[in-house]
Amino acid sequence: MKNRFWLVGLLILAWACTSPDKKAETVPELPAKPYPTFSADSAYAFVQKQVDFGPRVPETEAHEATKNWLLAKFESFGFTVETQDFEAKTYDGLTWNLSNIIASYNPQATKRILLAAHWDTRRIADKDTERIDEPIDGANDGASGVALLMEVARVIGSQELKPDVGIDIILFDGEDDGEPDQASARDNSQIWWCLGSQHWSKNKHKPNYSAYFGILVDMVGAKGARFYREGYSRQYASGILKKVWDNASRIGQGDFFIYKDAPEILDDHAFVNEIAKIPMIDIIEFSPDFGFAQYHHKHSDNMEIIDRRTLQAVGETVLFTVYQE
Repeated sequence: MKNRFWLVGLLILAWACTSPDKKAETVPELPAKPYPTFSADSAYAFVQKQVDFGPRVPETEAHEATKNWLLAKFESFGFTVETQDFEAKTYDGLTWNLSNIIASYNPQATKRILLAAHWDTRRIADKDTERIDEPIDGANDGASGVALLMEVARVIGSQELKPDVGIDIILFDGEDDGEPDQASARDNSQIWWCLGSQHWSKNKHKPNYSAYFGILVDMVGAKGARFYREGYSRQYASGILKKVWDNASRIGQGDFFIYKDAPEILDDHAFVNEIAKIPMIDIIEFSPDFGFAQYHHKHSDNMEIIDRRTLQAVGETVLFTVYQE
């Protein structure tokens, strides 16, 4: 009997040690509410349109034109739209006029889901070897997340099948202007990244605003991308993280969502979690083995790396998650 118990114990231990990376063993068999179809072609077109405006660097014509287009599109989807305009200092002493864009569905609902991305692009290609001082297209780092949430909004606005919850989509401005590695900031006490989410988290667009949970999407359209369980997401919103990763597996998109831990990434969700006190996860391409992808903060972050298959995997997962609430 002693040997038998010992063997059973080893089997249980082996299962416990290996199960977190086995999607089939972690996903509960639950009935799913119906949800509409996410169109990767539509999301891809939204990425292309943003890139066609040019780099969306604050204080540029492309930035202003993109803002006006985004406001008009969300309004056409039937969402209530507003901007949160504010001034912010940059790491090199500039003063920028920035705008967080907020689009809301079913504003009367008390249970709300917060979806977010950033819509600005980086004004330098500091990881590149040429044209370092020129802004990047930001097809993936910026445009892909915005496009994905635009498609979610379009689907909700155009389908008779509606989610049971209220939805707030926030496009943060000034996310991608942190100081280069080789530069020194004028004020080292200030975090120069994620200016829009820092401002919103301290000054919510509605007093006492809260959400049941949030999902941030950042760099979600590149070929071959895989998404790991980011550190702040595990720390502040582990239950939401598991729900979303399990949902990906439930709808056949589990190959993109890996049950493996990645380190903390300083992104907009960090401030939403720490300051706004809303549990938010980050779906972001960052490998625990290799870090950011080769295109990161380079001119190669252009339409050539955008893949409809990746947009479909993440977009469908987010849409499915919203409709299950």
